[in-house]
Amino acid sequence: MRTKFSFLLIFFFIVPLALAELKPGFYSTSCSKAESIVFNVVQRRFSTDKTIPGGLLRMFFHDCFAGSAGCDAAILIDSTDANPSEKDASPNLTVRGYEIIDEAKQELEKVCPSTVSCADIIALATRDAVVLAGGPNFTVSTGRLDGLRSNPEVVDLPGPTVPVSEVLQRFANKGFTPKEAVALLGAHTVGFSRCSFFQERLSNFRATGVADNDMDQSFAEDLSRTCGSSSSEDPTTFLDHGTPNAFDNQYYNQTMFKRGVLKIDQALATDTSTAGFVSHFASDQADFQVTFSNGMVKLGGLGVLDNSAGEVRQNCRAFNRPSTQPPNKGRGQKPKDNKGRKQLSFPFNMFQNGN
Repeated sequence: MRTKFSFLLIFFFIVPLALAELKPGFYSTSCSKAESIVFNVVQRRFSTDKTIPGGLLRMFFHDCFAGSAGCDAAILIDSTDANPSEKDASPNLTVRGYEIIDEAKQELEKVCPSTVSCADIIALATRDAVVLAGGPNFTVSTGRLDGLRSNPEVVDLPGPTVPVSEVLQRFANKGFTPKEAVALLGAHTVGFSRCSFFQERLSNFRATGVADNDMDQSFAEDLSRTCGSSSSEDPTTFLDHGTPNAFDNQYYNQTMFKRGVLKIDQALATDTSTAGFVSHFASDQADFQVTFSNGMVKLGGLGVLDNSAGEVRQNCRAFNRPSTQPPNKGRGQKPKDNKGRKQLSFPFNMFQNGN
């Protein structure tokens, strides 16, 4: 069902920041247990699958960078025969972790019906997964709304061989500095990739008949065995072969020793515009985590919808039914009774790798 995608992050024009009211603890009165409910769901999944941080990071990036508007949960909508969605756009076909968002939403609806948006669940779950993997515990502002459309034709992400200059420009178009771009790509420290995205580097780089000179020879041989020995049609391997399940700065250290799996990862360590940041983050994990945290906060503010353009879905996989009720009135306020919020109904995506 899932086909190849090209990379993990991407962009085409600047999406306005902070169109809706985002603030820490948005649900502190209307749904006081919202963040703990999401954390508990993520923690249960992480206890059995240590790779889920990479999956959720990729979902968050693809939703915020490559979708219809920004961080609007458009990536969660299931396609129908009449209306294909972003979920089935080629770059998103191997995004995973949807069941985590579904489980969190189901539990939240039992406690606080039609209150917590799916877009906020993605943002919170991603932060929680990073923390569980040993990464920074940054503040996630909440109050996002879910989008009213999901268009696969607007999903546009480049492949893993794009030049560093293009990557930096795409980040700049979204308001990120080069340092923030390099830090956000550090999310690859908990990612993995299918062999098809780098196999050319192992033996016939750019049709030369030899391996990429920018890859350590013994490392290339190890990857060749991984990619050639599996019964899978397209095997996977971790992007960080040092500490693949830990959110740390080893991704940068690996690239400094020519052990970057994807071409773009290795290029960051050699390109003059980014090599200094790679070297710095490799030796200063604290600053990497601070810069990454700041970048994630900025990322989470892209394309936030206002009340007239969004809703709070009851099911993250489908738009709400049409209704004449005013959208999302008072969702950040304390419910007036113990029955919770009134049910509301309304009308109706980092470089791709295998995270």
